[in-house]
Order: sequence, then C-alpha cells, then structure tokens
Amino acid sequence: MALTIAMFVAFARGRIKTEIVSLVTIAIIALGLYFWPLDSIDRNAGLAVAFSGFGHPALITICALMIMGRGLVVTGALEPATLFLDRVWKFNPRIGMLVSLMLAMGLSMMVNDTPVLVLLLPVFVQLAERGAMPASKTLIPLNAAVLIGGMATTIGTSTNLLVVSIAEDLGMPPLRVFDFTPIVLLAALVAIPYLWLVMPKLLPDNGLTAMRTKRRFSATLRIDEDNELIGMTPNDLADRLPEGFAFEGPQDRQITASSRIPVSGTHRALEEAMRVFKGRVAPAWVVERIRAAARRQRLDVVVVEMAITAESRLVGLTIPSSGVAGQFGVAVLGIHQQNKSDDRGRHEYSELTLKVGDVLLVMGSLAEIEEFAETDQLLLLEGAKEVPRRSKAVLAAAIMLGAVLSASIGLWPIAVSALGGAIAMFVTGCVKFDRVGRALSANVIVLVAASIAIGRIILESGAAEWLGLVMSAGLQYLPAAGVLVAIMLFVTLLTNFASNAAAATVGTPIAFNIANTLDLPQEPLILAVLFGCNLCYATPIAYQTNMLIMEEGGYDFADYLRTGVPLVLLMATTLSILLVIFYGM
Repeated sequence: MALTIAMFVAFARGRIKTEIVSLVTIAIIALGLYFWPLDSIDRNAGLAVAFSGFGHPALITICALMIMGRGLVVTGALEPATLFLDRVWKFNPRIGMLVSLMLAMGLSMMVNDTPVLVLLLPVFVQLAERGAMPASKTLIPLNAAVLIGGMATTIGTSTNLLVVSIAEDLGMPPLRVFDFTPIVLLAALVAIPYLWLVMPKLLPDNGLTAMRTKRRFSATLRIDEDNELIGMTPNDLADRLPEGFAFEGPQDRQITASSRIPVSGTHRALEEAMRVFKGRVAPAWVVERIRAAARRQRLDVVVVEMAITAESRLVGLTIPSSGVAGQFGVAVLGIHQQNKSDDRGRHEYSELTLKVGDVLLVMGSLAEIEEFAETDQLLLLEGAKEVPRRSKAVLAAAIMLGAVLSASIGLWPIAVSALGGAIAMFVTGCVKFDRVGRALSANVIVLVAASIAIGRIILESGAAEWLGLVMSAGLQYLPAAGVLVAIMLFVTLLTNFASNAAAATVGTPIAFNIANTLDLPQEPLILAVLFGCNLCYATPIAYQTNMLIMEEGGYDFADYLRTGVPLVLLMATTLSILLVIFYGM
C-alpha cells in the first residue's frame, strides 16, 4: 500500500518523468520480492509478478491496437468519417463536440470500450490536424464518454461481464443485458454537460496546430482534361474553397483542359483542394516517378517543409531552373516566401525566385529528401508527414472492422483479435514493420507494465483483502444507503490505483458477503461494485483506454487527476442516489 501511494504521489507531482517512476516501481517490486519474498510465493515467482506486465495480454492488446490505428491513418481509411465529423465541427464546434460524445457513448453500449476508442482515436487526431479542437482537449472527454456508455450494459466492457459472472457463481440471479441501463443513462444526462462544456476547458492545448506556424504556400493547381471544373472560373468556385485556400490572379479567367492555376494555401488546405477539385500541385510524371521508386524500394512517400539557407545553391533560381525533380526525384509542391517584394505581381509559382529563408513544401521518399537537403544545403523544418497509401484503405478498414466485430461478439478475446489484426496489417503492407516504432509509445508500455505489477502486488500481498475486511467491520453501523455508497467508493479507489479487473475480483465477493451479513438486497450492492469498477477516470493506469490516449493527447498524470476526480465524484454521487431510489433503500 505504501509503494502504491508513493507511486501515485510521484505521478501526481510530475517532477519525475512518468516512465522513470514506472521503471523504478517495477525495480522496487522485483528487488523487494526477491530479497524479502512473500509467504505465498518464492523469490523467483516474485520476479514473475514484477515483470509480468511486459507479457500481459493487456499490454499486447494496447500495442496491437496502436498498430492497427496507425494502419487506418497511413492508408487514409478514416477520411470519410473524418470529413463527416469535420463538416459537423465546422458548422458549430460545440455541436460537433456533443455529437462526438453521444456517438462514442452510443457505440460503447454494445461494443467493448477499447475497440470503440481505437476506432475514434485516429479520427479525432486527424480532426485536430484539420483545424478542429486540439486532440488534447477532446480525447479525455471522448474516453470518459466511451467508459460511461460501456457501463450501461452487461456486455459493454469485459469488467461488467466479470462482475456479473462472479455474482452468478456466488448465487445471485443473472443480470440481463439492459437491466441497469436506465440508471446509467440518467447518470449520463448529468455527466454530459461536464464532459461537453467544462472538461475541455480544464485540459491543456497540446495540439500541433497550436505550436506550428500556419505557412501559406504558393502553388500551381493542374487540371486534367476530364476535370469537371473545365469551363468554370475561380469566381464560380468561391463557395467550395477549403479554409485557408485561395485562387491567385484573375478570378474571371475560364478554366480549360490542362490549365495551370496559381493558388495559395496552407499545407492542409492544398491537400483538401486537391481532393475537392481533383487536381494536382505537381507534374504527373514527377508524382508517378516518386511513387514507382517508393514501391520498388518499399519506402513511404512523405511531405516535408524545408528552409533555404544562405549556403544553398537554390538562392536566385526558380524551381524549373533548379532541376531538383530530375536530379533528386522529389517534387516541390509549393513555396512559402519570407519576402515577396521582388516577386510582386507574379502568381505562377514556377516564376518565383528562391531566396534565403523561403520554405519549400517537398514530396518524395525520405532518403531522397535527405539527399536533397544535404546536397543543396536545406534545413528540414517539419517532421515527415506520410502520404496516405489509399490503395490499401479498404483493406485496412476491413482488417480493423474484422478485429473489432470478432471481439465484440465474443468470437475471440480482444487480445487475440487485436494481435491478429496487427499481424494482418504487417502482412498486407498497410503498416510497414520498420515504421512500427511510430505507432508505439515506450512511455505507455512501461506505464502499463508498472500498473499491472502494482495490481498484482496489491492482490498477492493481501492488501486488498485486508482493506475489504476493515471496511466490512465498519459498515454494520451505517444505513443501507451508506453501505452502498461506501462499497462504490472503495471499489472506485481500488480501480484507479490498481485495475478494474482487480477491483471486480476483490469487490464483488465483499459486496455479496456484506449483503448477506447485513440482510440487504444483493443486486444494488453488486451494481455498486460494477459501477465503481467503471469510474476509472482519475488516473492513466486505471484502464487501458486511458493509456491509449495518453501519448496522442500529450497528457501527464495531473491532467487525469484535474479532470477525472470531479467526474468520479459527480458520477459516484449520481449513481448512488439513483440506486437508492430504484431499489427503495
């Protein structure tokens, strides 16, 4: 118990990195159990307790789900869902947030929490990159909505099934799927305003859009012969322009086959314009050459921003006269000019004279781009953004859907279906094995391992059993409603410090025995355990979905405490009152 509290305090203070605290915790458990083994296990088994987290199904599941999520992103499989939610968010951000929360809550009532969050997580990361609310302000509320929805049915989470199964084994009549759904839905009505309006304001803005300068690039939009824009003018397209995109030059000039239209916009706006207008910002032969070379060498095509230094040979040249496409096999998609005074009135990007400080938007394989940067003295400004491999989008979506459905109908455990899905992503080329490190987070891996070790030591040492006995001795003096509240708070505390599985395993028999001892109805006390196991919002180690969002949102331990503790108190109070009312206690 002392070790658990010490770890919790170290996480909350935030002075030492999370991964360091996690590794020190694992080391203390390993050394402690080796030199001072418990009566129930020998010293070698103690080492297994300390390091079991690294091979635990929960950790394998999280890593496999991260890999599948990356497969959806790099193939562009999520673009339709992203575009739909993007339109809702652009119509009204508050309505977009509410729709997202309701969608997450509804899905998780019938599908296990983890697959639902895995499906939604990359969508919201992409929404943030498209200019919606930063991911750091949406992912914790989204995760909380998923957890609340999962609480509403017996099949919503594996923890619910565990509690119901243990209770049935102890002799309680079985609970049906929707027996306690009305209670959770009423509690959700109280929680949603907090998730929707308050929680985002308590979270930091860790989004990339808040840290990056919005550079505008001059580019040329190339129109093919069969394009629907032929015969129109830029004025006719004014209401279809993506945010941050503009046509340059005369606005009444008619678009013809093979037109080269001067445009400008941010990187994201140029990508959106290519999708909406079905055009290109690089010559077709260059793009095809890049893609063919990438397929041949099994490399990803990436887009980066590169600044021209004073030593670069490109200073004073234009893009056509530089010959970079032929020499390096890269395509310059656009130019951001620091000083436009010398090129005033020139709209065609191929006519722009390159100067020191200008930023180029360049597409190619990473190896070719690095050779280009080294040879021509350019400075890489942005991390490489991979061009989606859209030819595999349907395949990646099918793999993810198969993994989610097979887990939700109980065909296989989530760990098995997720691992199978991750392997399928590798085999089919949706995710490249040498890029898997981008999908995984070492921080999350050691945090999961440490939390599993803490949960094991709480059970193996008898700390959980001792706490249950102490609680049982004191509850006989409380009214029935007080007993129910105490059980829920005890399980809630246990689930946030250890794990919800440990809380279910310990809490369910305690609640059942207390009900028989004090002659109270069994069902509301068992539901108090079930609800308490799901109130795991206050720490990242409480549930695996909490850890899944930690890296993407850039969260630290304090963010979970600041937003999760009020939600725990709000939900615990509401659910306790509703249980007392529904069961006439």
